[in-house]
Amino acid sequence: MKQSITNSTLNRIAFIGNYLPRQCGIAAFTTDLCEAIALQYSETSCIALPINDVATGYAYPPRVRFELTEKDIDSYLRASDFLNINNVDLVCLQFEYGIFGGRAGSHILALLRGLRMPIVTTLHTILKNPDPDQRRVLEEVAALSDRLIVMSERGSEFLHDVYNVSLEKVDMIPHGIPDVPFVDPSFNKDLFGVEGKIVLLSFGLLSPNKGIETVISALPKIIASYPDIVYIVVGATHPHIIQQDGESYRLSLQWLAQQKGVESNVIFYNRFVSLNALVEFISAADIYITPYLNEAQIASGTLAYTLGAGKAIISTPYWYAQEILSDGRGVLVPFHDPETLAEQVINLLDNEAQRHAMRKRAYIFGRAMIWSEVAQRYMESFERARLERRHYIPPGFIAKALDKSTGELPPLKLDHLQNMTDETGIFQHALFTVPNYSHGYTTDDNARALLVSILLDELGSSENLGLASRYLAFLGFAFNDQTKRFRNFMNYQRNWLEESGSDDSHGRALLALGTVLNHSNAPALNSMAGWLFEQTLPAILLTTSPRAWAFALIGIYEYSQKYAGDRRANTVQDELAGRLLTLYQNNSSEEWRWYEKTLSYCNAALPHALLTCGKSIPNRDMTDAGLESLKWLSDLQHSREGHFVPIGSKGFYPKGGERTRFDQQPVEAQAMVSACLEAYRITGDKLWEKESRCAFEWFLGYNDLNLPIYDPTTGGCRDGLHPDRANENQGAESTLAFLQSLLELRLAKQTHLSMEALLK
Repeated sequence: MKQSITNSTLNRIAFIGNYLPRQCGIAAFTTDLCEAIALQYSETSCIALPINDVATGYAYPPRVRFELTEKDIDSYLRASDFLNINNVDLVCLQFEYGIFGGRAGSHILALLRGLRMPIVTTLHTILKNPDPDQRRVLEEVAALSDRLIVMSERGSEFLHDVYNVSLEKVDMIPHGIPDVPFVDPSFNKDLFGVEGKIVLLSFGLLSPNKGIETVISALPKIIASYPDIVYIVVGATHPHIIQQDGESYRLSLQWLAQQKGVESNVIFYNRFVSLNALVEFISAADIYITPYLNEAQIASGTLAYTLGAGKAIISTPYWYAQEILSDGRGVLVPFHDPETLAEQVINLLDNEAQRHAMRKRAYIFGRAMIWSEVAQRYMESFERARLERRHYIPPGFIAKALDKSTGELPPLKLDHLQNMTDETGIFQHALFTVPNYSHGYTTDDNARALLVSILLDELGSSENLGLASRYLAFLGFAFNDQTKRFRNFMNYQRNWLEESGSDDSHGRALLALGTVLNHSNAPALNSMAGWLFEQTLPAILLTTSPRAWAFALIGIYEYSQKYAGDRRANTVQDELAGRLLTLYQNNSSEEWRWYEKTLSYCNAALPHALLTCGKSIPNRDMTDAGLESLKWLSDLQHSREGHFVPIGSKGFYPKGGERTRFDQQPVEAQAMVSACLEAYRITGDKLWEKESRCAFEWFLGYNDLNLPIYDPTTGGCRDGLHPDRANENQGAESTLAFLQSLLELRLAKQTHLSMEALLK
């Protein structure tokens, strides 16, 4: 048996569709669904985005957070941006052609295309014979949606047979209804002054397709058998009909009643009634009638409401009625047939036992349709969409891998790097793209930034020197002369929060300093970097983090490219490389070729370090171990579709345990790019060049969610990949991970082209 969801992992859900007090069935449905989920899942925040068909809008409740203008496509684009920056976990769209602007409601596509979270769409209309525009719009809505919800089995059939939608993507959830008691119709008749009368009822927004004239035409024959009949028609004329034709349809019905001599038996209640008032009207009805004029109706809220209230129902055989009134839950009569309709009304009134048995069957069937049950079913669909999001890539929106494109790398954009940097250094975190002062600065990030600024210098960027000087100054300020270690955390007021930073921050600082000494041609930078490197190198031997050792080893390798005769640096390199190799030998096995019992963060840095040591010491065992472990890691971090899937940070991957898929971090892709480029330089095997590109493409959208992590509009990088969306904050670590990867690939390409020119 399927477990019901009592707690949700979704923090915020946005509902797009008309919303009360706008007068239409979609508005009532969206409001009821949103409120039912908000009531049942109090830990989940529900917001609504309605579509306005009038310039003045409506007096919406506080749950409405953003209003769209039906015919203004820019408002749809703004709504997409609004949802993306407001930490919305999932969007639930109510799709009906007529409520959105554009041909066949196509404006909604502009909104959906820009969303970065799962989309679950309820289809209120599914046409059996769509025109080309209707087909195109629904097919793209289906493609952009993670799951589709229909309210009838016929809807599922149409999606599969007409629109070629896989049924695995479709959930059948009934139309929700209020939870009302099973009461005798006489109980509420006095509320409407019809006590002692037999009440026939139709309700809903009035329009010519509702077929009310069929019932009025049937009344003379019914009244001949039951003179105390009254027919109540509840509902205002549809606002769009009012705009086009005024009240001409209602007036034609009144004239028809006069023509038939039944005007004293017909009551028009010309208002859009509240749910509570509607329930009272339904409860007073002896027979409910839906005389719609054609079959193309895939759902009907009015029919669902009356079925759930346990009413005797007579309906024309539109699609939804055929399905929901089967098994004796109602009576079907032909379209445009007053004679048969009258006969069936008289038959039900003549056979009280049959009528009450029908009522009971309807009420029991409707218990699965009350809003509390429907809310649970919707939440199950939402959770399924979130879980499956990483496995589903909408057709036509697949990121193009670099080896299938021109091979061009994205243009270099430093706007966000500069935005995140002040006169002190680079800020640690951002709220979206805005620096977050409350988290201050770290040596970790300023070391990364220093490395990136030096790579910029090597590529000829004129903006690097000032940045490099600032980041190097930060490292100089972070150095604690008493401990010979770097402090790491500094608040915005420039107060250090510790005397010694983490092992990893010390290793990263050495990596950055070694890169300065190998690649910079600025004497002032080299002098400062050389002094800091000499002062802080011995302390790395006192650390216990294998990743700190790896960062330091890569830094020592960079340093040794110019200062190979430094015996102390060589001694530290030998010691740390020996530790890493021993770890690998002690922990690796046929099925687990790794240095530790857990794969955690910046994993590729470990084989990268051994590869540099194997080349510079030299030591063949280190080279072999580095290549073997990197190949194992590379194979492990490939999806079946071929894209890069780093170890997730929400639990990592313990040996013999369950691998965590998310949250995926940009530093994992950067570490893999750097390590694979080193393997390519050592072996000349193009496999490693391809692997470096594969890891880099993760930033560009070739990943589990087919979402770009790099933001080309800012030059920043989002802080990782969640199960259903990218983290929209663009912090220093993520942005620098992207920039380092891009710059290293550019340098590799530049070196390759230079070598080709020499060989010609």
